[in-house]
Amino acid sequence: MLKGTLVCSVCFCFVLFCRNVRRFFPNSNCEVEGLPGNSKVRGVNLGGWLVVEGWIKPQLFDEMPNRDMIDGTEVQFRSVTLHKYISAENGGGMKITVDRDSPSSWETFRLWRVSSSEFQLRTSQGHFITCDVKDGNVSATASMPSLTETFYIERNERNRVHIKHVISGSYLQASTSNNITADHHGVPGWDDNAATFEMIIVSNLIHGDYQLANGLGRDKAKQVLTRHRNSFITWQDFKFLYKHGINTVRIPVGWWIAFDPNPPTPFIGGTLEALDNAFSWAQLYDIKCIIDLHAAPGSQNGMEHSASRDGSTSWPMYISQTLYVIDFLASRYATHPALLGIELLNEPSAATVPLDTLISYYKQGYQIIRKYSSTAYVIICQRIGNADPIELYNANIGPSNLVLDLHYYNLFDSYFVNKTPAENIQFIFNNRQPQLQALNDLNGPLVFIGEWVNEWNATNSTQLDYQDFGEAQLQVYDAASFGWAYWTLRNAEPHWDFEWNIRNNYLKLSYSQKTPVIKGVLWFILACNFYIYNAL
Repeated sequence: MLKGTLVCSVCFCFVLFCRNVRRFFPNSNCEVEGLPGNSKVRGVNLGGWLVVEGWIKPQLFDEMPNRDMIDGTEVQFRSVTLHKYISAENGGGMKITVDRDSPSSWETFRLWRVSSSEFQLRTSQGHFITCDVKDGNVSATASMPSLTETFYIERNERNRVHIKHVISGSYLQASTSNNITADHHGVPGWDDNAATFEMIIVSNLIHGDYQLANGLGRDKAKQVLTRHRNSFITWQDFKFLYKHGINTVRIPVGWWIAFDPNPPTPFIGGTLEALDNAFSWAQLYDIKCIIDLHAAPGSQNGMEHSASRDGSTSWPMYISQTLYVIDFLASRYATHPALLGIELLNEPSAATVPLDTLISYYKQGYQIIRKYSSTAYVIICQRIGNADPIELYNANIGPSNLVLDLHYYNLFDSYFVNKTPAENIQFIFNNRQPQLQALNDLNGPLVFIGEWVNEWNATNSTQLDYQDFGEAQLQVYDAASFGWAYWTLRNAEPHWDFEWNIRNNYLKLSYSQKTPVIKGVLWFILACNFYIYNAL
């Protein structure tokens, strides 16, 4: 009788412990509905696949003519006779001059590519250089470009250029009065003459879907992207992920997927079929999918992964179109057994997306997903830049299965420049861990580290340094109440490449797959029961 009473008492205590395990051990494994074994997300991003990022796979741009002059490239022009720069004073709205000894934003123009040799020139304030065909006056006064704002840019091997107006056929030239006019007739030579300029490429950083498709042209882009989508991610990758304990993939998509197979120019269809394949492969290997709207119409952050044409951001003007995309994705995949959740927007910029606008969008997106599913997780992403993740906790976006996505990189900030491996690792424990703990303890969304990587700015790092850095991140991020996802499965940069990290022993997933607290306690109680029973 005593034995049975003691055993039952221990079991009762165990039941109470199970009911309160998150209260006493907030970092312990919690359940994410729909995952095998009620575990948390241990995921990998399929970045660079259905949304192009040139740095992930640079060879996509290999066949492009004039690939250093793609959409968004920043250029400056210096007269070879006046030794001064072409300038759109105040960012445009008036005549163009050639009167600046040194360049800044007014003297910097962003290319809109029409063909490999035809371009439109956008000022820092969004005006386009235009030409009056009658008198040859050149100004930066057009709000939208057409043929009148289109110029041939001819260049030689020394990066000297001639700028020819497409309609009039006249070349731009600098006058001794520091004006610029389109009235040079005939073909100028490459010597020092008024119609010749030095072109300086200031930046060429945006290599996304827009640049690729518009730069290659529709037929060639379709050929390149079809080959890429069929080979970059395959069913063998899902087998590899399953083998190494990954239970979720986060799949970035662009807004044009909702218009497949014939999306608006210049985007190329085929991403919807690829996403369907991913869901089938995921189901085969008991892996769940998070659909992540990585590129929204108008661009939410001006970066290549948001399919910005020239680095500008106008997404707040396209919220209704974005909600249409969310409705399309939710209606198509809500009942698919492999769906875990839908992320409403990736990395909105704090500088250009107001918080109240973002919260309103998130609330509407939440309701759309709930039309089709009561259980799919709705994932919201914090703003990047000067923003605190706590700003979304009191927004009352939705009552159930809401997840906040945080992106943790020891990169992209001057703070991390020249930090040692030890300092990087200490930052994970001293800064990231307390923030995660505090967010976990709040009565709000679950926490998801949707992007992180085993890379840093620390130079001369050894393999052991990387292993320690990976271990620290896995240990800390595994405490996130929803889980984590590595950026990214495959990458031209090896330390960003999840598969490379695993195969070369730079990242050891066993660090993140320790015996859960609940399982350890169960073994302890069973051992106690065995000891008590045999002692009496």
